[in-house]
Amino acid sequence: MRNLFVSAGFAGCLGLAACASTNTPAPEATMPATAAAPAPVNPLTVLSPLPYHYPQFDKFKDEDFMPAFEIGMKEGRAEIDRIANNPEAPSFDNTIVAMERSGQTLARVSAIFFNLTGANTNDTLDKIEADISPRLSAYNDAINLDPKLYARVKTLYDGRAQLGLDAESARLLERYTINFVRAGAQLSDADKKQLTEYNEQLAKLTTQFQQNVLKESNDSAVLVDTREELDGLDEGAVAAAAEAAKAKGHEGKFLITLQNTTGQPAETDLKNRALRERIYKASVERANRGNDADNKPVVASIVLVRAKRAELLGYPSHAAYQLEDSTAKTTAAVNKLLDQLAPPAVANARREAADMQKLIDRQKGAQNGAFKLAAWDWAYYAEAVRKQRYNLDEAQIKPYFELDSVLQNGVFYAAHELYGLSFTERSDLPKYHPDIRSFEVFKDGVPLGIFIFDPFKRDSKRGGAWMNSYIDQSELFGYQAVVANHLNIPKPSAGEPVLLTSDEVQTMFHEFGHAMHGLFSNVKYPLFSGTNVPRDFVEYPSQANEMWATWPKVLANYAKHYKTGAPMPLSLVQKIKSAEKFNQGFGTTEYLAATLLDQAWHQLSAEQAAKITDVAAFEKDALAKAGVDYAPVPPRYRTTYFSHAFSGGYSAGYYSYIWSEVLVADTDDWFKEKGGLKRENGDWYREHLLSKGGSIEAMDLYRDFRGRDPVIGPLLERRGLTAPVAKKK
Repeated sequence: MRNLFVSAGFAGCLGLAACASTNTPAPEATMPATAAAPAPVNPLTVLSPLPYHYPQFDKFKDEDFMPAFEIGMKEGRAEIDRIANNPEAPSFDNTIVAMERSGQTLARVSAIFFNLTGANTNDTLDKIEADISPRLSAYNDAINLDPKLYARVKTLYDGRAQLGLDAESARLLERYTINFVRAGAQLSDADKKQLTEYNEQLAKLTTQFQQNVLKESNDSAVLVDTREELDGLDEGAVAAAAEAAKAKGHEGKFLITLQNTTGQPAETDLKNRALRERIYKASVERANRGNDADNKPVVASIVLVRAKRAELLGYPSHAAYQLEDSTAKTTAAVNKLLDQLAPPAVANARREAADMQKLIDRQKGAQNGAFKLAAWDWAYYAEAVRKQRYNLDEAQIKPYFELDSVLQNGVFYAAHELYGLSFTERSDLPKYHPDIRSFEVFKDGVPLGIFIFDPFKRDSKRGGAWMNSYIDQSELFGYQAVVANHLNIPKPSAGEPVLLTSDEVQTMFHEFGHAMHGLFSNVKYPLFSGTNVPRDFVEYPSQANEMWATWPKVLANYAKHYKTGAPMPLSLVQKIKSAEKFNQGFGTTEYLAATLLDQAWHQLSAEQAAKITDVAAFEKDALAKAGVDYAPVPPRYRTTYFSHAFSGGYSAGYYSYIWSEVLVADTDDWFKEKGGLKRENGDWYREHLLSKGGSIEAMDLYRDFRGRDPVIGPLLERRGLTAPVAKKK
């Protein structure tokens, strides 16, 4: 949620003393008139005394946040004013470094607040978020558009050759200059006023979008009357559905809760086709039901305001504006990659569908209710085909994927083998929810930071999986990282094991790749810390970490039967390996459909966006034009619950996963060429790439690590796609 400049250090105070000096005084009646009452300390406004400045979750109250925001904004504005009005000539230290040092209180409050609204929100926090988001937008604009401040930055940039800066400092000056210009610092006063209005509108709209998605996901859960309808689900899933229903006042019934994606896990196992259809339709109609949480008008407004803002800043579309500051650089480059991948992906999906249709026809027969494969059938019959073709299904695999074993003996083990990491659970640290766990991380015995693990789905938590940072590493402040991973694994009944699907295992490794990007950060300035890299590069380290989930040595270490402790049989391991490319047509197509939808919305000009009157019709037309309108494979996210694009920071950027995967597939090959899970390989990757954050251009980092530019061949191979045929000249 934080603006780029907030995360870069624009929101807070110059030091702990300054933070503590503005506490709200206590009411006079609390102490005798002869004694001065000590000012109550809002725990959010002071640096935590806990190890690594880990947040004092047990000290925070909902009512603390708004006063803390007020204090942080007041302090931050005062600090920036002192920098802008400094009578001394601008220097790197009194301007750029001073801005990096400024804003600590607001940055700290924002990090804690917006992480909690994602992971454990409530009505009070939602209201605060709706109130504070536009105010933070205005606060950021007041800094970004301050002419005196920009004049100091520009003076330094124009004379940068004479400053004698080291490489990281020179890049910091360059990035501040770019950020100011992209934020509108060179606009006229009238245009600055208009830009501020657009930013405030977007802050309100994107907050509304996300809150609508959470509300609709909770309200659209599917209530099932009888146990018989759940035939096919394992007992753990049935028990969890019974508990979910009981918690909502429907004892004796069953509630299928929804994840944020279009497809729902239960569709893989449920034999009842009518129930699968109910679940699918409940999923795709979220925030599209004409009620007070309908996101169609919100989307239309977001798209229009973003396009107008881009036009004001001199860009043909919001996508053009966003991509200029990415590794892709242009919409043409993104479109070229997507155009290259979509046709073979859809062709693969159609071949997969044909195999499933044959199975349906054989099972049902023309006289016994045979039907045409639909979207709600795909997961169920894909699993049936996989079982038939490879003698493999999730029911065989899950008993070997117990949560704690995957975490400790898989995710942590791979990190130990590659990087020398070890983990000590810290039960003494406070929690914002009973389900979270905190681990102190050591590298070769030296303290590195804190990792917070929050695995389970709950109504107060947004969908999906993500990493966030509470404390960014920086030499400037002497901080080490405090990072968190959030998943949405269904929590079983008390006493039952947490058995994961293959996708959930992959997600755990993925998110920990983000966590290591934050933990390994070794930069001076907060602006460059950890995952503060271009959006289409940030998914690279996370996806690269997925390869270790099925690496033989790692898999053998964690894939053990939860009851007997027996290792996964080699025959089952081989089946998993053989089936790696199975269903890749579906996986690639559903992802590309969402990606192309994101680009379609955000490559609109302001004039085009103003003409959109029917969101659903635009979505349908966009998918058809892109050649991915294949009914059995809907987009991974439909427009009205596409949080990545309309509230989650990935607007015009959802392509980042496949863009990064080009690098990932090439990196996988590098590790295999170098012998795989070896300490020297991990150290090289960490030293040359993970530790640098954004202190060096992203693709320069990759070239330094890999020794050359990436190539697309490995991606096509891992996705099971046919390499494109070169056109004859």
